[in-house]
Amino acid sequence: MYKAIIRPILFKADPEKIHGFVSSSLSFFGKFALTRRLLKSLYGYSHPMLRTEVAGMKFDNPMGIAAGFDKECRLIEIMPSLGFGHIEVGAITRNEQPGNEKPRIFRLPKDLALINRMGFNNMGADRAAGKLRAVKHKKLIVGLNIGKSKDTSLEEAYLDYLYTYEKLYDFADFMTINVSSPNTQGLRKLQDKSSLLKIIKTLQKANRKNKPLFVKVSPDLTWEELDEFVDVCMQTKISGVIAVNGTVSRKGLRTKINEAGGLSGRPLTRTATEFIRHIYKKTNGKLPIIGVGGVFTAEDAYEKIKAGASLVQVYTGFIYEGPMMAKNINRWIVGFLKRDGFRNVREAVGIDVSTE
Repeated sequence: MYKAIIRPILFKADPEKIHGFVSSSLSFFGKFALTRRLLKSLYGYSHPMLRTEVAGMKFDNPMGIAAGFDKECRLIEIMPSLGFGHIEVGAITRNEQPGNEKPRIFRLPKDLALINRMGFNNMGADRAAGKLRAVKHKKLIVGLNIGKSKDTSLEEAYLDYLYTYEKLYDFADFMTINVSSPNTQGLRKLQDKSSLLKIIKTLQKANRKNKPLFVKVSPDLTWEELDEFVDVCMQTKISGVIAVNGTVSRKGLRTKINEAGGLSGRPLTRTATEFIRHIYKKTNGKLPIIGVGGVFTAEDAYEKIKAGASLVQVYTGFIYEGPMMAKNINRWIVGFLKRDGFRNVREAVGIDVSTE
């Protein structure tokens, strides 16, 4: 029904406006126990084989909503009813900022993809703290993705991250350092060794409760750059990596489009899985990975799990597949686990990767 009727109607409207409408609707439904229960009866799915633990956090299932989908901190209450085990809110920056000029998000239906150049549009850390404080029904793991304010220099970026980190610390189960978005000028330079070390160490000093801290990586790094990135993560004993962010590559697109921004969706499926596999192999499976990029089906999710992802996130796939997505994927993953002789999803993590 979603793909045949609802999606074609939604796709006739401006992508950013329709995203705002859908988010507002979901936020409204999340405020009431009746609507939460109703949606959970339609879209929820639970099974003991799906339960997992990552970086000391216990998840009902491996499926999550990636950062960028909920920048306004308003979908935390409803996402468990749609079958998700976690949500990563943000990105949030120290300063409130409008982001880049519109239009700044583009659908590529032929490629099952999106291009966005939102530019970290968000309400800023102070207002976000107020929104998060008002959340009453938190039934899933919440991550907070933090980025650099546009007007902050690269040299002072670590202080920018620190402010947001401390301001939002009490409202998150885990935090993610975003140094890989292609839509803030110069941001990706913070993935180099010295810059990344400074940011991570600064936040770790402020981590008074040993809260899990992740870093999100770009798919546009070379293998040598990725190895250096992973070395920093291992050296600092960070909690894990989120692989991957959007790409600036347009390789293999069927759609002829000349728009700047990060590409996400189906064109990223293989690259994301290759990055996950590489990180898992290089670290001998010792660095937890959240896999994101081009997940549309249970096969996509399971492939990333077998390549080394302990958790899987979706964004573009959720827009194309609709509200049944998490339920369908979770249900099929249980079937795959039974077929392959695993007792739970943890046993399947990295099974396709030789770490010898």
